[in-house]
Amino acid sequence: MEIRQLEYFLTVAEELHFGRAAGRLHIVQSAVSQQVRRLERELGVPLFARTTRAVALTEAGRRLLPHAREVLAARNRAREAVEELRAERAVTLRLGTSDGLGARLDGILAGFAGLAPHAQLELVTAATEERLRRVRGGELDAALLRGERPFPGVELLPLWEDALMVALPARHDLAVRGTVAMADLAGLPLRLASRARNPALYDLVMRSCEEAGFAPALGPEFTTAQDTLASVGHGRPSWTVFYAPHADQLPVPGVVFRPLRDPAPVMRAFLAVRPDPPRAELRALIEACHAAGAEPPGNPG
Repeated sequence: MEIRQLEYFLTVAEELHFGRAAGRLHIVQSAVSQQVRRLERELGVPLFARTTRAVALTEAGRRLLPHAREVLAARNRAREAVEELRAERAVTLRLGTSDGLGARLDGILAGFAGLAPHAQLELVTAATEERLRRVRGGELDAALLRGERPFPGVELLPLWEDALMVALPARHDLAVRGTVAMADLAGLPLRLASRARNPALYDLVMRSCEEAGFAPALGPEFTTAQDTLASVGHGRPSWTVFYAPHADQLPVPGVVFRPLRDPAPVMRAFLAVRPDPPRAELRALIEACHAAGAEPPGNPG
């Protein structure tokens, strides 16, 4: 007994007409008749009483009917279950990221993998404004960003706060201290990305320097972490800042990282999403982001 034979039998039983059944099945009538006859031969009983004017179920056909429906329904459920799993495995969330996330990003990736093992997380790097535009337009499912930046059509979910650490030449007198007061940096040039590139960080550093009683002397602009740290460690003495989770992953010869105080600047991180009800995979990503924020930066979980 084949599934196909039961399907043909059930269709004829519902239509009580071989021609209409063939039309529903999109095959020729002779093929329907042939498969029903094979099923009848295998069972050893007629399933339909056929005349030139009508087709009717026999007693054997009526008894087979509910079982045929049950078998075909089970077939459909099995197919749907496999298709659902295949669809789940094909789910990909696109998350906008930037430099400086360090161990936080490791925590997010590990947390999401545990909460949504069937889904994939694709990381997309772009400037802050571009990330927000892509979230609003649906090209990204979510985006991580530093500093609150209202944007039409986008909701910002607060996550965690990360302290800034100063990067100094290891040979500098301040490098021997456990923490560095902001005011003690007044005599050193500051290497910082321009406000156009990173307004949140630029404003935070400038505001912290102002609170410490000085306006920093700006040196060459921050380019890449590698090039800037190489210049800090081996060039003319200067300083720059890194988020603590990033600094923890940057052991660089000739450079030390120290916590800042008086004031101790911190930056809030946010997850940008559309204000629609989140699907299951996005809820898992949000939960993973919150969990990563609850862990110490050096211990992602």
